[in-house]
Amino acid sequence: MLTAKENMRECILGGAPDRYVNQYEALKLLFTPSPSPFERPRKGGEPKVNAWGVTYIYPETAPAPFPLHTPEKTVVKDIEHWRETVRAPDLKTIPDAQWDMAKARYDAVDGALAYRAAFVAPGLFEQCHNLCGLENALIYFLEYPEKMHELIEYLTEYELQLAELICSRLRPDAVFHHDDWGSETNSFLRPELFAEMFLEPYKRIYRYYKDHGCEFVFHHSDSYAANLVPYMIEMGIDVWQGCMHSNDVPELVKKYGGRITFMGEIDNKFVDFDGWTPQDCEKAAFDAIGRVGTMKHFIPCITQGGPGSMYPGAYRCISDGIDSYNVTHLGASQEKLELSRIPQDIMF
Repeated sequence: MLTAKENMRECILGGAPDRYVNQYEALKLLFTPSPSPFERPRKGGEPKVNAWGVTYIYPETAPAPFPLHTPEKTVVKDIEHWRETVRAPDLKTIPDAQWDMAKARYDAVDGALAYRAAFVAPGLFEQCHNLCGLENALIYFLEYPEKMHELIEYLTEYELQLAELICSRLRPDAVFHHDDWGSETNSFLRPELFAEMFLEPYKRIYRYYKDHGCEFVFHHSDSYAANLVPYMIEMGIDVWQGCMHSNDVPELVKKYGGRITFMGEIDNKFVDFDGWTPQDCEKAAFDAIGRVGTMKHFIPCITQGGPGSMYPGAYRCISDGIDSYNVTHLGASQEKLELSRIPQDIMF
């Protein structure tokens, strides 16, 4: 039996996987040091300000923290003068001790069983609306494209500086990059405008990671983005993680399999809700596998951007369901499955 990492590699490259990849089993998502450590706000607690000056809040009724964009809190108050308020954190101020601690965590991962994946978030689009506010950012893309190009170039240069440090100091063999590009039903930008703004910047960023030791680029966008897949391929994305059910994943695998792999199809709403049951999770896993029907270029996975679930236990039950399918339908040994992978840590 292949190790989890070997099996994931076969899946992505279209080789000979011997079972379905089980969610994040072959990925160890590892955080990187920050010049200004940012603590997530406590649920129901006081807002927190990150290193970019963005204020985050975590209401009791929300599934996760999100930016607070009141007039006084929004960083970019006038896109024509964005340089007056946007200040990238100084990466040179990160102490060597932080990098050494992070490197020790990377080195502790068994590289034979899992990819050591550098976790990078937010991405370029999210950072734009974090700084501007989502509604304002969407207006600026249409009314002030030159200024948005300037802002994106500034953010890209920061990402490239960060990538250089990550690759030289930590030496990951994959990168897991967050940037949500749509809602459940459509992309936030029409494809042509999206490409005009983000295609070349992401080609530069992802080319850097690949040129410096990262075998695969995993890009998270738990959204509808089927209309952006050709651009994902051109950017150098190997795996689109977060592809929701609304994308018609079976058709995407048929059309683009061989050029990109799709990781998702198990929307959180199917399994991650108040009152979920193990039966819900197993059904969602079996249904996703049944709909797509191939072990190549498809990884059944919860659509959120990391191993875990908002309601404790749901993620593990999905994994149990995928294991059950591999055992009952493909003859895998449960004992060997457990030995083939590292323990799946829960991020959320």
